[in-house]
Amino acid sequence: MVFLKVIKDKAYHKRFQTKFRRRREGKTDYYARKRLIAQAKNKYHAHKYRLIVRFTNQDIVCQIAYSTITGDFITAAAYSHELPRYGITLGLTNYAATYATGLLLARRVLTKLNLNQKFQGKQDDVSVDYTVKSKYKGRNPFTCLLDVGLARTTTGCRVFAALKGMCDGGVRVPHSESRFIGYKNGTLDGEVLRKYIYGGHVAAYMSLLLKKNPAKYDTQFSRYKKAGIKPADLEKIYTEAHKHIRANPVFKKKPAKKYTAAQKRKFAHKRRITLAERKGRVKCKLLNYGIIEHRNKKQKKTEEKKPEEKKPEEKKAESQ
Repeated sequence: MVFLKVIKDKAYHKRFQTKFRRRREGKTDYYARKRLIAQAKNKYHAHKYRLIVRFTNQDIVCQIAYSTITGDFITAAAYSHELPRYGITLGLTNYAATYATGLLLARRVLTKLNLNQKFQGKQDDVSVDYTVKSKYKGRNPFTCLLDVGLARTTTGCRVFAALKGMCDGGVRVPHSESRFIGYKNGTLDGEVLRKYIYGGHVAAYMSLLLKKNPAKYDTQFSRYKKAGIKPADLEKIYTEAHKHIRANPVFKKKPAKKYTAAQKRKFAHKRRITLAERKGRVKCKLLNYGIIEHRNKKQKKTEEKKPEEKKPEEKKAESQ
């Protein structure tokens, strides 16, 4: 095949259109975003809600947002760093923590909308796929669409653990069971799904290391060992956490931090000086450098050289 050099001529550069900033940075998939936020015109100002799930190295972010022409607005949010309040102190980025964060967000948004009593979600058997059904009478379930961002939507991905937690919490998110952990050959293995939701995969690995490589266990699970958490305790911890989340999902605001007088002085911003103070500073600097004295001497010399101006009466007398 002949090599063809691509020539970027004047016509190319004239027609070139700069992409959006977040596309240039590789942060937003605008092809997917357009389809998630576009709303039919006959629905007027009805918001189209999105379940946003994002992962960092040490945290999980779950938000419910809607888009307007001025920007996106967050209706409710939940983070995995809130889970220690409910008893999950370690492993805040694994599959089980993602499910708990999704459950927390679902119960929080329904409490905010006064729908928490009407839509309880799935409480008994989490191994079965569950979708909130809309009833013909009364209010419909709160519905949102999953926004995965740039994540790879593979089977067993943690993004779908948050979706599972939202559905079990009583929020309707259109989905298929084919992406949950344990789905294979057209069927969902409920036992595998339940195992991951209650941290069974972590417990199995902890038990394996305890038997085969205790030294590696001491380094990899040192914080679990320090907290006195054994492999058999994990299921109980997650079960209790789910109960506590359902009992009180409301966000608890931290008390304001109190600073000492020395800390306040350290972090306080300097007061903006007035115009008179600014002029005074300039005058002080000029005095220090001797510039004002030099100016005063010059002014005296010019005044001495200037002839005295005659009064208007004397001028009239001379002219007559």
